[in-house]
Amino acid sequence: MRNFAIGAFDSGLGGLTVVKELRKALPNENIVYFGDTGRVPYGSKSEITITKYAKEDEAFLIKNNVKLIVAACGTVSSLTVDKPNTLSVPFFEMITPAVKSAVKATKNKRIGIIGTYATIKSEAHKNKIKELMPEAFVLGEACPLFVPMVENGIIDKNDIVVKEMVKRYLKPIKEAECDTLIMGCTHYPILESAFNEYLEGKVTLINPGEMLAKTVKEYLTENNLLNDSGCKKGLENECKIGLKNYGNNKNSERSNELKQGIEKTGRIEYFVSDKPDSFMKQALILLGEEASGDITKIDIEKEK
Repeated sequence: MRNFAIGAFDSGLGGLTVVKELRKALPNENIVYFGDTGRVPYGSKSEITITKYAKEDEAFLIKNNVKLIVAACGTVSSLTVDKPNTLSVPFFEMITPAVKSAVKATKNKRIGIIGTYATIKSEAHKNKIKELMPEAFVLGEACPLFVPMVENGIIDKNDIVVKEMVKRYLKPIKEAECDTLIMGCTHYPILESAFNEYLEGKVTLINPGEMLAKTVKEYLTENNLLNDSGCKKGLENECKIGLKNYGNNKNSERSNELKQGIEKTGRIEYFVSDKPDSFMKQALILLGEEASGDITKIDIEKEK
């Protein structure tokens, strides 16, 4: 079980920013990522439809032998935050880790949230913040145009389009004197430098993907589920043979070298529900590097 993959899904490819944070925090973990590119976006759809899609996404990941599932989607997370987990594996949403971080970070108890229409309408962040800090002032702003901006590579903080859209959406946050802002959509961290510039560096920006990755790492560590099968590129065979020969002997110097002294890297499998033509372009923007791993198109409707 410990060497099973982490499963992650999103309505599209924005969840790759969460994969990026998972890779930073857990470089040895294998990841199976599903981007529902054939049915994107989820943010403008009804709760019934979003729930249906999410269940199908989760079922697909479970069929791929994952040890836990991450909803790398702000919209799905906002609808599942307070619902019991009915899956056969642990489930992690993005709301709770982000809210805990925001409540810890705020000094004036004024917290802003930006996200899709569905995320803001759900008031999931606001309700969770109020649970932890009843006296907090919370302001949510829907920012629907940030996603297409990012996906079209319009992300430079000096771009006039970026400047104007950031001003349009973040002006209420600035005027309300929020000192902490939750970037409640997976695409938004790509615009972090633009947000920082407009907010004059005076607002703490919360990246839900980063907070989620930390939460997953804590869970895997506490439950002895960290992957121990990875190995530095070029030394895979040496690691596998060496660990097989030396086993888990804590007194073996060579065993300890193999386990602790070698940088480990997990593998990633990518699945999408529409043609993957634009995947590499999006990956460069959202991952910050070329995607390494297989990219496979599936018919999610037939995977049920």
